[in-house]
Parts: sequence; structure tokens; C-alpha cells
Amino acid sequence: MKISKKIISSIAFFGFGLLSTIASAQVDNSNPNAQSDANVQEIDIFFDNDSLLNDSIREIMKNRIIIFDSIQVDTSLYVKDLLLPEYIYTLPPVYTHYSSLDTVSPLKTMFSDIEALNWLEKESYKIRQAHDFRQNFFIRHPELVIHNLSNLPSPPKQFIAVADPDKAIIVIEEVGQTLNADDHNITAETKEYHWIKSFDGLVQFSQAYNSPNWYQGGNSHLNLLINAVYNVKLNQNYHPNLLFDTTIQYKLAMNSTPDDSLRSYNISEELFQINSKFGLKATKRWYYTFNVVFKTQFLNNYQANTRNMTAAFLSPGELNTSLGMTYNYTNPKKTVDFSLTLAPGSWNLKTCINRKMDVTQFDIKPGRKTVSQFGSSIESTLAWKIAYNITLKSRLFVFTDYSYLQGDLENTLSFSINKYLSTQIYVHLRYDSSTPRDPDTKWHTWQLREILSFGFAYKFATI
Repeated sequence: MKISKKIISSIAFFGFGLLSTIASAQVDNSNPNAQSDANVQEIDIFFDNDSLLNDSIREIMKNRIIIFDSIQVDTSLYVKDLLLPEYIYTLPPVYTHYSSLDTVSPLKTMFSDIEALNWLEKESYKIRQAHDFRQNFFIRHPELVIHNLSNLPSPPKQFIAVADPDKAIIVIEEVGQTLNADDHNITAETKEYHWIKSFDGLVQFSQAYNSPNWYQGGNSHLNLLINAVYNVKLNQNYHPNLLFDTTIQYKLAMNSTPDDSLRSYNISEELFQINSKFGLKATKRWYYTFNVVFKTQFLNNYQANTRNMTAAFLSPGELNTSLGMTYNYTNPKKTVDFSLTLAPGSWNLKTCINRKMDVTQFDIKPGRKTVSQFGSSIESTLAWKIAYNITLKSRLFVFTDYSYLQGDLENTLSFSINKYLSTQIYVHLRYDSSTPRDPDTKWHTWQLREILSFGFAYKFATI
């Protein structure tokens, strides 16, 4: 078998570089003959005595100068110009996985005549050489292998870092295990968020076009829905005995009105609402609370084909304040957030300041602009993250002065398609005992609104 001198020199140099730092023999550098004998001795460790390459390798290594290091450290051998991996990490040798024995000699090249594959075959050959040298070293000299997969003093581990702004710590967890950050003392200071803020913005629309001669008739139309919700609350991890939660919401729903001879669009819904809650902790999940609810609209709205105004700024407007107790619950996974407020003492104010509107439809006496009502109220909210892209938000508010009852149940089911697109189903059921009967419909004290929409959504939050 003929092997080029360059290949033999490369293999010998690599084999000796792999073993030199674990040599137990000390060499007198002042004696060249002793140096050459030590070189040959180290090569004998790696290759069998009956190897066909021993004579050639011995002759080459006699002319090489080797400097020994009595301290075993991790080193790297740079062999870019040889048919070997560019960097060989030598000692101490560590075997980190199990592999089957390979009987193919590392010195046997397997190159094809295809020039386009030459670079790939060379890279494969380098990797194969390193693998086979490590295998031969492990088989022939297991006593020199300090660590292997079965007796590593500290197996490799993987960790993940999770920031928790609620607790102002960074928790380090091992993959596949659950570690207690307090027990392992692996915490780090983070920025303290005393106020938790969030914003949800939504712009959705629908459009339909019918040619004038469409066989079924019908009108073209365009619908637009804008909904913005901003929430700020006190972080109870830093203030466990206090409760502060404020939500500001603005909603606008508009649609084109091809059948209205006076206006090209109609405002089907407009709402500006502020909900604020201030509390002092009483027990584990109960708080003494003061609640404020205010809602109105800004734009004027009219009945179709008439100049009869149905809504305007503070017409109607409602302000409700109450004193009571609030129960708060959030599950450990933070997928369910529930709140219930019971207020035995509540004051409700209704306004209608626009003179073009009939104040009696809001239970206000003729000639007056406001009406005050004293009674009790109940408010309940639920935020449930059903899945990673499906959320349900529900709110129930009921007020009574024991002669009059008003209630609102709002449900919003949102489906997030991606970061910027979503579909939403909104259902609002309202009960008002003062609502006059409409002779054209069967609806009386009950009122219902439902909106199905699709469009652009944007969210941000402090945490």
C-alpha cells in the first residue's frame, strides 16, 4: 500500500499532538537523541508495534522538536494546511456520546474523480480522520481517557432564563426540570414596575358592492369599527394591600347608509367609558372599594331620513359611584382573571343636555337635564384566555334604585390570526325597565346588539 509522505507526516503530527500533553515521561531538552527517542516512544503509544507505518513515522518524528508541558490543559492544534480538521481539541480527551465501532482505516482516502465534489469529500475526510483517531485512542489506551459519557463528573446541562417583572426577578430553570430560584439563589434584580399598563387597539371593517342591476337587489355598504382600550393598574406584588384599576375605552361603529336621503353614513354605536376602582385590602382576596363608572358619546346621531337626534355629547351621559367590597381572583397560570364588586350604596346620575332631544326617554322629567338615583349596584368582570389566540372578555353591570332596574351584559370573543389580524364577535345585551315599548317590534325592556368583524389589531403591555 503506497501512502504519500505528506499524508504520513500529517497523521504523525496530529497523532503526536493529540497525546503529547499527557505524556508521563520527562525529557531532557538538552539531549537531541533523548528528544528523538521520546518522540518515537510517544508514537508507539498511538500505533501498534506491527504497523506498516511505524518505520516511516519513526524516521519523520526523529527530526521534529517537541516541547513537553507537565501541566495538562485543554489545547488546540492549528492544522489548516493539512488534511485534518482545522482545530483539534486535544487533552484531556472527553467522550460525550456513544458510537459504533468503525473498522475503516483513517488513512484510507475515498475520493472520487468528480471535481465538483472534491471540497465536500475533503471536509468529510477531515471529520472521518478525527473520529477514527479518537476511536483508536480510546480502544488502545483506555487508561489515558480521563472522562467519558458514563463517568463525566458533571454532565452538560441546558438552562433557560425567564424574566418575571411581577416579582422583579429572573428565574433560571434547567431544561426538563423545575428549579426553585430561592433554593438555588439564582435571582437577579430587574426594573420594578409599580404600574402595569396595557393597550388594545382594533380597526375592523366590512365592505359589500352590488351593481345596480343585481338580480336579487340589495345595496352596497361599508362598515367600520374602531375600538381602543387602555388599562392601568397598581402592581400588587409591590402594593399587596392596595387596589387601583382604571380602564378607558372608546368604541365607534359606523356604516354607510345608501337608503338615507339626508346622510351618507350612520353611527350605529359610539361609547366613551371610564371605569375606575380604588380599594384597601380587607382579607385575602376581598377589598373595601370605591368605584366610578362614567360613559357618554361625542358625535351626533340621527334616525334615518329624519332630523330627529338620538344621541349627542352627554345626551345621554351616565355617572355611577358606589361603595362596597370587591373580590379578585387570578389563577396560577394567569389565564383567568375574575372580579366581583358588591356595592350596597350606589348613586347614579343620568344627563341629557341637548335641547333637541326628548329627555323623557332617559327617565328624566320634562324641563330637567339630569336625574339622580340612589340604590345598589353589582359589577362583575371576567377575562379568560381560552387558548393562546382565543380570549373571552365579559362584563356585567346592574343598578337598581328598587323601583327601576338597569343591566348591561357585554361579551367579546376575540380570535387572533397573527400579530396584526384578528376576528371579533361582540354581543351586548341590555335591560332597562324604563324603556318605552316600540310598537313596530316585539322588543320592550330588552335590547340586543351583535357585531362580527375582522381587521387590524395592535396590542402592547408593560409585562
